[in-house]
Amino acid sequence: MRTTILMLLLSAPVAAYAQDDTTRLSEVTVQGYGQQRVLTEVPAAINYTGRRDMLRFAPTSILPAVNSMPGVRMEERSPGSYRLNIRGSSLRSPFGVRNVKMYYNGIPFTDPGGNTYLNQFGAGSFSGLEVLKGPGSSLYGAGTGGVVLAGGGQADDGFSAGYTSGSFGSHLVQASAAAAGQRVYYSWQEHNGYRQHTYMQRTVAGWSGHWRPSAKGELEAHVLYGNLQYQTPGGLTPEQYAANPRQARPAAGAFPSAESSKAAIYQQTIWGGLQYRHVWNDQWRNATSVYGAYSNVKNPTIRNYEQRSEPHFGGRTVFTYHRQWLKVLAGGEFQQGYFNTAVHGNKAGVKDTLQTDDDINNRNISLFLQPELTLPGGWIISAGLSLNNTRMHFARQSVRPVFHFTSRYNNEWAPRFAVMKKFHPAANVYAVVSKGFSPPTVAEVLPSTSIINTTLQAEKGWNYELGARGGAGPFWYDVSLFCFGLNNAIVQRRDAGGADYFENAGATVQQGIETFFAYTLSRVKLRGAYTFHHFRYKDFVQVDKNYDGKTLPGTPKHAVAAGVDVTIAKRLLFFATYTYNDDLFLNDANTDKAAAFHLLGCKAQYTHDFRGISVAFHAGAENLLDAKYSLGNDINAAGRRYFNAAACRSWYAGLTVQGPFSRKE
Repeated sequence: MRTTILMLLLSAPVAAYAQDDTTRLSEVTVQGYGQQRVLTEVPAAINYTGRRDMLRFAPTSILPAVNSMPGVRMEERSPGSYRLNIRGSSLRSPFGVRNVKMYYNGIPFTDPGGNTYLNQFGAGSFSGLEVLKGPGSSLYGAGTGGVVLAGGGQADDGFSAGYTSGSFGSHLVQASAAAAGQRVYYSWQEHNGYRQHTYMQRTVAGWSGHWRPSAKGELEAHVLYGNLQYQTPGGLTPEQYAANPRQARPAAGAFPSAESSKAAIYQQTIWGGLQYRHVWNDQWRNATSVYGAYSNVKNPTIRNYEQRSEPHFGGRTVFTYHRQWLKVLAGGEFQQGYFNTAVHGNKAGVKDTLQTDDDINNRNISLFLQPELTLPGGWIISAGLSLNNTRMHFARQSVRPVFHFTSRYNNEWAPRFAVMKKFHPAANVYAVVSKGFSPPTVAEVLPSTSIINTTLQAEKGWNYELGARGGAGPFWYDVSLFCFGLNNAIVQRRDAGGADYFENAGATVQQGIETFFAYTLSRVKLRGAYTFHHFRYKDFVQVDKNYDGKTLPGTPKHAVAAGVDVTIAKRLLFFATYTYNDDLFLNDANTDKAAAFHLLGCKAQYTHDFRGISVAFHAGAENLLDAKYSLGNDINAAGRRYFNAAACRSWYAGLTVQGPFSRKE
């Protein structure tokens, strides 16, 4: 395998990501850490994927596009159930996205409880994804994994409509229209799933508006609505996975099967945000955003029936002073949530007797400051600092007297220091030292066991990073090396019924190398990425078990993503992609492993114009090698129920029609 990795690194290296067909990689502009600079002027480990990169894959999911980034792994336990692993951040995520902060068009999207409903987006909701790897607490508050800045809503005037169908009952309908600064988007998706009991249906609708109320002001508004339901098949033991990977979790002991329990997620979310940007003069500007959101989740499982109501709101403001060699960012962020979680018995998918009823009042406040100096000789020096306060109050209404518990994490300081040296406009080296912290999320203090964890502590750590990026002509490279030491690391556990719970695991040492390379010819673009992650426990003793030196479960040591884009003719494109994931451990004791796997995919697209209307036909295949693998393992699962099998070889085809509202003669 080492030979294979070396050959791929030498022959098919990576693309950092262009914003369109003609943009050079050195011209990609990123927003991370308030930069608004091209990649070659940013002292940070940042990956970007845009519409062009998503075009390489089926329009039904952003997962393969995200997994082409080094250091980032998007996992799917079943259709609709996602995790996002940035440098091992999913160690504490049995499901969903935690320990990663997300913003949509610069507005907070992650809720104040620390959860991000990434599955509420359709693939067409995004114009681009910017992933900041490592602690971003100096400017974005809680989180040690990273930050995702998602863009959407901007589009040329006109309309677009598409349909894609594929294996396992997969259907996707998308439509959008934009005019006069307004855009509406609609998506409907259905998937029967590869495994038993994995049906998924998702409806997404969105609206964005952009206005200029004055010569110095801009106003944006965004509304997203998602209605998602998906069945949850449950994890399989190694024996069950080997015998029939398509089966849902069968009944065992006192627990019924996933199918007889009608285990599923029914999730509705509406989110709306406003952002106003004002430029006073050449030196001073401000961007202020406010948002409100509401999520309603119903989750029948083999153990119980959980129902969550999660209204929350917040805002963020950033003042920028910029004059010659000095740039200063200062601002703050506030979030408030009023959640309720009620747990009932489950009678074949119907709510039964109330077991627990918890009101949760959660609040986050972050203040930040970041000065930056641009000095002669190509030097850029940045220093950021944030002060953070988090409070969660639980009131268990189902007992008398009412049980109260408050979890506070006050005055958490998070600094970040970065220095960069530019050797010429298309090359730089940089160094970063940053501190990250992440308090437990609401779902970790109140996990699936319904037992409030009064002892769970925030995890904190320092990250040290060296990087270099640049290019010459058709060649591009981006390399980063990091060492992250995390204390009080939060890890997940699962009991016999599949319920998750959490505990602090002492310390971890996480070291890695992440590389991008790309080479572009007139009709051929070679790309690829290599990730090396060496993550281990340090000072982790659990009762009579010592895990010092053990490898962290859930993250492969080696990962490769490579591919080629070929312009066969002006209107005919061909894409081929390859992914390798090394084997990985499934538990803290390192006694069980998931096998390594190789994935191969391809897609062809032909576009034809009919009197100004563009019609694009596409067809492709995924997992051409018919690999047997699990894309979303359940870590530390009781009874060794680790495996959630991914689909075998599959096919898809579809078309997209787009054009202007009026045609020039």
